[in-house]
Amino acid sequence: MPSLKDLKNRIASVKATQKITKAMKMVAAAKLRRAQEAAEAARPYSQRMSAVLANIAQAVGGDDSVPRLMTGTGKDDVHLLVVCTAERGLCGGFNSQIARFARDHARRLLAQGKTVKIYCVGKKGYDSLRREFASLIVGRTDLRDVKRVAFENADQIARTIMSMFDKGEFDVCTLFYSEFKSVISQVPTALQLIPAAADVSVANTATAAGATAVYEYEPDAGAILDDLIPRNISVQVFRALLENVAGEMGAKMSAMDSATRNAGEMINKLTLNYNRQRQAQITKELIEIISGAEAL
Repeated sequence: MPSLKDLKNRIASVKATQKITKAMKMVAAAKLRRAQEAAEAARPYSQRMSAVLANIAQAVGGDDSVPRLMTGTGKDDVHLLVVCTAERGLCGGFNSQIARFARDHARRLLAQGKTVKIYCVGKKGYDSLRREFASLIVGRTDLRDVKRVAFENADQIARTIMSMFDKGEFDVCTLFYSEFKSVISQVPTALQLIPAAADVSVANTATAAGATAVYEYEPDAGAILDDLIPRNISVQVFRALLENVAGEMGAKMSAMDSATRNAGEMINKLTLNYNRQRQAQITKELIEIISGAEAL
């Protein structure tokens, strides 16, 4: 049984930890609002970019001028998985959910006889995936020194991916991240970047609604796609990073709130144990004093 001094020291230690978790919760809550606004502001632009890409892709059809970033190599033998996670922990299962989602996808591809390569964005995803797929990791981007994610960071990652594609290092590229839904809900998501997956359903919806206008492209549609697709890849990576930041802050806020409550419960239990043991010790000393007095 721990002594009174040990219990007192443990209570003080848990209280110090509670102060830290409470402060981290407040910091995460302050950052969450800005991160959530940035993620929600990026969604319409990303969706509109996909809609424009779908309209042009539907217009050109099987034209030879369509860039390889959209048509692909014609094979799907080598897959590149770009896994975006946070740089730091203490955010519940946020990072592990993304890593598990990517890990399951990699296992399915390997079971089908495909070659898998992994590019990690974020320290936690790298640490998690290298335990099983260390030999498959071909690159890593570290954003620990970045205080606020900017488009330049996403554009650099996108350029690295496109450079690998130009060198023929993979056939299909899939982006993994967590889409922010709410403070307690972040959904692991997979998005195919290369070949660029044009959402033709957007164009079909517009046509069904009566938008049957015919567009003329200047210069030609192929030249527009040459500029639009790389930009779209950067935009999608940027959106994934923003969604991850918002999801990380939401998960961290929830995790620190739970940790603060758990610390409070532990303090109550330790305090109750301390008081009982102290009362028992006082009672024992009183009995000894009374017994000694009676003996005289």
